[in-house]
Amino acid sequence: MSSSDPAIQVDGLTQRYNDIVAVNDLDLTVEQGEVYGFLGPNGAGKSTTIDTLIGTTRPTSGSVSVLGDDAQAASISIRQAVGLLPGEFGLFERLTGREHVAFAQNCKDVTESPDDLLARVGLADVADQRASGYSTGMGRRLALAMALTGDPDLLVLDEPTRGLDPNGARTVRSIIREEVERGASVFFSSHSMEQVESVCDRVGVLRDGQLVAEGDVEMLRTRLGGHRLALTVESVPDSLPDRLGGLDAISDVQIDGTTLTASLTTASRKAAVIDATEAAGATVTDIETYTPSLEEFFATVTDQDEEMTRNGMSAAAETGGDA
Repeated sequence: MSSSDPAIQVDGLTQRYNDIVAVNDLDLTVEQGEVYGFLGPNGAGKSTTIDTLIGTTRPTSGSVSVLGDDAQAASISIRQAVGLLPGEFGLFERLTGREHVAFAQNCKDVTESPDDLLARVGLADVADQRASGYSTGMGRRLALAMALTGDPDLLVLDEPTRGLDPNGARTVRSIIREEVERGASVFFSSHSMEQVESVCDRVGVLRDGQLVAEGDVEMLRTRLGGHRLALTVESVPDSLPDRLGGLDAISDVQIDGTTLTASLTTASRKAAVIDATEAAGATVTDIETYTPSLEEFFATVTDQDEEMTRNGMSAAAETGGDA
């Protein structure tokens, strides 16, 4: 992989199974050193996309390159360079945690200390316990340790925090940041909005096999309506609506009695709204702020009907926000 190659490049990927279109003309780029969050409801096509990335599924049409190599032609070398944590996996019940990691190391022909990897994921105390006695969360930690084998250039993580308690999820987030600092790229598929918001540089939302939204978290929040500031005043001066409407980064102002609500495209302009309100002669008696979450955006773009989705994509294309 050269320094200019994306970690992942997907162009026009389509995957059909008889009459079912699992992925439909998907374009996707993950840059080197980036943490990319891949979201979508069940059946959206996330797992199919991951299967094509690691070369286990041949696409009906389109191209997929991983770390600068064609995912089909170089599938073996790609699997050597990629750390995969699948959404569903099975453990060898009679093998210990240490033996699982040693097996992964043997497959990648690397020599590392299994104990170091098990310690990173919080399994040092159960390294010699058979996997049959592992809980769901312990099993996912073990699978993550196996994915980390060989210092992979790209981590493909499918629901890495599923079944983990808050401490386990915190450990995963910390490991992701450490891997990026080391120089790895991360493709993070998840249903957990909280986890994606906390670690991802960009987010793509898949629906019915198509990418219906893409951007950083702040950009997606802006599409949902951005930040809102509600001010309660003793009375509303006649000049206040025009004064607020003339401020930068304010997309809308609504007045209901003595409460005015301003929609902002950036949180940094909240103070300017308060200053302008008071400069107009209004006395502010209460302040409430609202910032939409990524979860709200996800619900919006995955619940809307197809016509609304197409309209949203067209609007995003005009602003350069979405794929």
